[in-house]
Amino acid sequence: MIPLSVPNLKGNEEKYVSHAIRSEWISTSGSYVSEFENDITKYLNVDNAVACGSGTAAIHLALRLSGVSVNCEVIVPTVTFIASVNPVKYLGAEPVFMDCDDSLNMDCTKLEEFLKNECVMTTKGLKNKNTKRYIKALILVHVFGNMAQVEKIKELTDKYNIKLIEDAAEALGTYYNCGKYKGEFAGTIGDFGVYSFNGNKIITTGGGGMLVGKSPKDIKKAKYLSTQAKDDELYYVHNHIGYNYRMNNLQAALGRAQFERLEEFIEIKIRNYNFYKSKIDDIEGLKLLEFNNDARNNHWFYSLYIDNYSLNRDELLRYFLKNQIQTRPIWKLIHTQRPYIKNQSYKIEKAVKYYNKVLNVPCSTNLKRESIEYIIDVLEKVKSN
Repeated sequence: MIPLSVPNLKGNEEKYVSHAIRSEWISTSGSYVSEFENDITKYLNVDNAVACGSGTAAIHLALRLSGVSVNCEVIVPTVTFIASVNPVKYLGAEPVFMDCDDSLNMDCTKLEEFLKNECVMTTKGLKNKNTKRYIKALILVHVFGNMAQVEKIKELTDKYNIKLIEDAAEALGTYYNCGKYKGEFAGTIGDFGVYSFNGNKIITTGGGGMLVGKSPKDIKKAKYLSTQAKDDELYYVHNHIGYNYRMNNLQAALGRAQFERLEEFIEIKIRNYNFYKSKIDDIEGLKLLEFNNDARNNHWFYSLYIDNYSLNRDELLRYFLKNQIQTRPIWKLIHTQRPYIKNQSYKIEKAVKYYNKVLNVPCSTNLKRESIEYIIDVLEKVKSN
């Protein structure tokens, strides 16, 4: 079976993790945690970072520090993994769902229309005319490592005084190569940025995440909250409700080894994407969705768009499986999922189209050229039959 996306652990992972074990520092207090945070801050050119147990934990902290609470609202995409949205509910708030554009990222034209026509500015903040709730934040996901329209969306969040949380879980290494934010990385432009190191991400800690932000005060508080909000570590005094959200030393040791190869992994991702695309462009009824031309994207996942092909999405998925190739549809749209079907969604149209027509194809960094050629051959044989 050619897997969809698996980790590449051929560097110093065993060496660093073994060192952490031998040191007997395996909890959240080990040196690899702070060293991994330093690696990320230097790479992203930010001042501070908090290593967390998951990307979900990092989003939860960002929302709390953005003032999100009971009966508030947060604008979110419907095209994302559900972990981007669930933390909104953790805080007793409600999501409002936005459509995607042709990149699968949030549609900034519809977002602007929603803010202008469906909301009103008051002395207490931005109020949703329909629900009567106040909108505190927007979560912008860089889907599959593709830079979203951050410049335009930040203009809107600044104009309407709502916090911008960038979910760059899939986009570590993606940065603008032109424009106002030239050289700035996905996750570093908004008020907060979140990264994930889950098992299938471009680098992994097995399970983990990272939070960065514009305000050193906020990041300091995030670190405090992530370690159960200890005000006196000796006498275990806690003046606030905190969380067990800190990354441990074994995860961070793995992360440091993975980080050493990040740019190598991105080069492989881009090279494999370009090879796929050069072949798929010649197959009628198929295309690979493109990445943002204004950015160096990390090309984490590849999206095969199926239209007027011999097989539909689900038929092709089953045919791939029969031929020992693992693929998957994009996530079931969040506004259609049981916990969220009663929440407001705004003019969602393109997301439905892409959900029904896209498969993610194998894209691991250890994927061999002959495996890609085999996948292309399978696609060509379907068309010829």
